[in-house]
Amino acid sequence: MQKLTIRCPDDMHLHLRDGANLKRSVADSAYRFARAIVMPNLVPPISNTAQALGYRERILSALPADLDFEPLMTLYLTETLSPDEIVVAQQSGFIHGIKLYPAGATTNAEFGVSRMERVYPVLERMEKLAMPLLVHGEVVDPEVDAFDREAVFIERELAPLMARFPGLRIVFEHITTREAVDFVRGGPAHLVATVTAHHLLLNRNALFAGGMRPHHYCLPLLKRESHRQALLEAATSGDPKFFLGTDSAPHTRHAKESACGCAGIYTAHAAIELYAEAFASANALSRLEVFASQYGADFYGLPYNSESMALEEIAVEVPSSLFFGEEALVPFRAGEQLAWRLSS
Repeated sequence: MQKLTIRCPDDMHLHLRDGANLKRSVADSAYRFARAIVMPNLVPPISNTAQALGYRERILSALPADLDFEPLMTLYLTETLSPDEIVVAQQSGFIHGIKLYPAGATTNAEFGVSRMERVYPVLERMEKLAMPLLVHGEVVDPEVDAFDREAVFIERELAPLMARFPGLRIVFEHITTREAVDFVRGGPAHLVATVTAHHLLLNRNALFAGGMRPHHYCLPLLKRESHRQALLEAATSGDPKFFLGTDSAPHTRHAKESACGCAGIYTAHAAIELYAEAFASANALSRLEVFASQYGADFYGLPYNSESMALEEIAVEVPSSLFFGEEALVPFRAGEQLAWRLSS
């Protein structure tokens, strides 16, 4: 049995939702992470500093009394966001990034950006203030194959954006392709990427194993095995440009198993355990700590967490469903086994 002790990690890409659903998602994340970059794609979106402060207070109110957890807030980049709001956000001390969703690219992305030039004034202010842009990197052109949307986004949108704003700090979030790995590696130091546990563990065959698997449906989509291998190599390489971001995204069972199911995989219930499994598969457990607990903090200018956590390689069965407010959600690996668990 392998055992591992690491500095408490941070989740640099997390969906918590809102209202009664916060009790599940906040508790699961806080049990494993000291801090998290919280996504703003609620309905309506979190698009100004006052809204982010209110959301932060709701998250903290849902936090179990025996756990410490710091939500690191973000704003949703809309075409009406003012450059002056970026100044207010930076001065607040609790806004750590601005999230770019191409309009219609994923869950609750209908408020996003349809034409990049419409947000150039905001990006110019962000560049001057060193405020990070957190990018969901997919085009929404219906003529582009769904599995190619990330690679096309790099060519059509991200590369030209970086040429126009060469000092803009960018997090290319939840990357899924070899093209994204190569682009980040070849870019400046202020271009980094987050990698999810599910993209490290699954390829696109998982969408069809034994039939349609709606709980493996996420955006960006799972890709070919060659891309999964490229992601695993990047995450476990010790390159500080790649760090942990779960993109854990809870949806109720009904929302996932409907005629037009929502995109998102819930991994918060076992996130660090899943990363341990992925790193162990590459014989790279010694590099999990820097990936999970240091590189993200370095990019965001945060101190390292002082506490530690222990994991052990013992099989644990995942429940078939979890309570999520007044409904139920199906977690990743539902009814199956995890290879690792947190050690008491």
